[in-house]
Amino acid sequence: MKSRASRPEDLVDQPGGGGLPGRLGDELRAELIAFRRDLHMHPELGNQEFRTTAAIKDRLEKAGLKPRVLDVGTGLVCDVGEWDGVTPMLALRADIDALPIPDTKVDVPYRSTVPDRAHACGHDVHTTTVLGAGLVLAALDRQGLLPNAVRLVFQPAEEVMPGGALSAIESGVLEGVGRIIAVHCDPKVDVGRIGLRIGPITSACDRLEVSLDGPGGHTARPHLTTDLVTAAARVAVDVPALLSRRVDARSGLVLTWGRLHTGHAPNVVPQHAELSGTVRCLDLEAWRDAADLVHAAVDEVAGMHRAKTVINYVRGVPPVVNDAESVGLLDAAMTERRGSYAIEDTEQSLGGEDFSWYLEQVPGAMARLGVRPLGDTRGLDLHRGNFDVDEEAITVGVELFTAAALLAGGS
Repeated sequence: MKSRASRPEDLVDQPGGGGLPGRLGDELRAELIAFRRDLHMHPELGNQEFRTTAAIKDRLEKAGLKPRVLDVGTGLVCDVGEWDGVTPMLALRADIDALPIPDTKVDVPYRSTVPDRAHACGHDVHTTTVLGAGLVLAALDRQGLLPNAVRLVFQPAEEVMPGGALSAIESGVLEGVGRIIAVHCDPKVDVGRIGLRIGPITSACDRLEVSLDGPGGHTARPHLTTDLVTAAARVAVDVPALLSRRVDARSGLVLTWGRLHTGHAPNVVPQHAELSGTVRCLDLEAWRDAADLVHAAVDEVAGMHRAKTVINYVRGVPPVVNDAESVGLLDAAMTERRGSYAIEDTEQSLGGEDFSWYLEQVPGAMARLGVRPLGDTRGLDLHRGNFDVDEEAITVGVELFTAAALLAGGS
C-alpha cells in the first residue's frame, strides 16, 4: 500500500461532489509563482541551465521523487509513480532555457538580474507548470489516486538549433512513453484559456548564415571593387522575393533576415559581409527542398555582383504535428477543469519548436497556453524584452496537465 502524504491538502484541494482531483491548493500556488519568478530573475541560455536544473532537481527530491539529470549535464527526467514496465506512460514536457536578449521590463520585482538574458519566450512558465504538475501528481500517488506513472521531461536548449529535444531523446526520455504533451505560452490568448489544433500547429524552422567576399577598395572607384554593401543589400532584398516565386505559395516558405553586417568606414568598400536569418515553412515537403532552393537563390543573386559566397544552412526543426487523440485528451482535460468555453481553435504559426522531434517518435500534442491578462491592450509578444505573463496561467497549466495525466491513466 502506498504511504499517504502527511498533509496532502497543502498541495491539492480535494474535489467535492465528483470531478477529478488535483486542483492547486493556495500554498502550492504561491510557491509556484515564487519559483517562476526566481527562474525569471536568473535566466540561463541553452545547455548552460545549471542553476535552473539544480532548482528543479532540489524541489522534486524534496517531494520524494528521483529526478535524473540528462546526459548533456542540464535538464532532467523524472517519473512520478512506479512504472509497471508495460503500460505506456504519458510524458509532460517543459523547456528550461532563456534567450540572449535584455529584459526591458521596469515595473516588476522579478526582472532579470543577468545582463542580456531574459525568459522572453515563457520557458520559465512551461517549467513551472510541469514542476507543479509533478508535485500534485506525486501527492495524488501517495494517496493511491494516480492510475499510471507519468514522466516529467525538463529539456534544455530549445532555442539552440536543432534543439535540445534530440539530446533528451538520446538520453532515453521517451523509453516507456506512449504519448507526450506540452504547452507553449501564447500572449494573444487570454489567461484561463488554451488554443488547440489537430495537425501542424507550428512550422519548420532553419537557420541561414551567408558570408560574402570580394576585393574592396576606395568608394571613389567602386568599379574596381566587388561592391559588397550593394551585394549584401540585394541578397537581403532579392533572395526572399526570388524564393516566393520558386515554391508553391501555400507552402508558406519565408526567409527573414535578422542580421546584416558589413563595413567599418564611410569611404571604404569592404571586403566582407555577413547576413543571417531564419527559413520557416508550413509544409513538410517544401521544407525538405528548402536548403537547395536557398543555396541556389543566394548564389544567383550574389553572382550578379561578383561576390563569392559561403553558405551555412543549419537544418532546424520540422513542424509540430498534433495527433488527433492527444488533442482530444487536452480538450477533455481542459473541459474538466474550466469548461469547454475555455478552449479555442488556433492557427498554425510560423514559429518553430523542437517539441516536433518528440512527435517523430511518439504521438502527442502541444496546446497554446493563454497568458494575456484580461483586458490587456499592450500587445506583448514572444522574443521581446518586455514579455510577461498573467501568473494565473501557471495554475491553468498545472491543472491541465494533472487532469490529462489522470484521464490518460484511466483510459
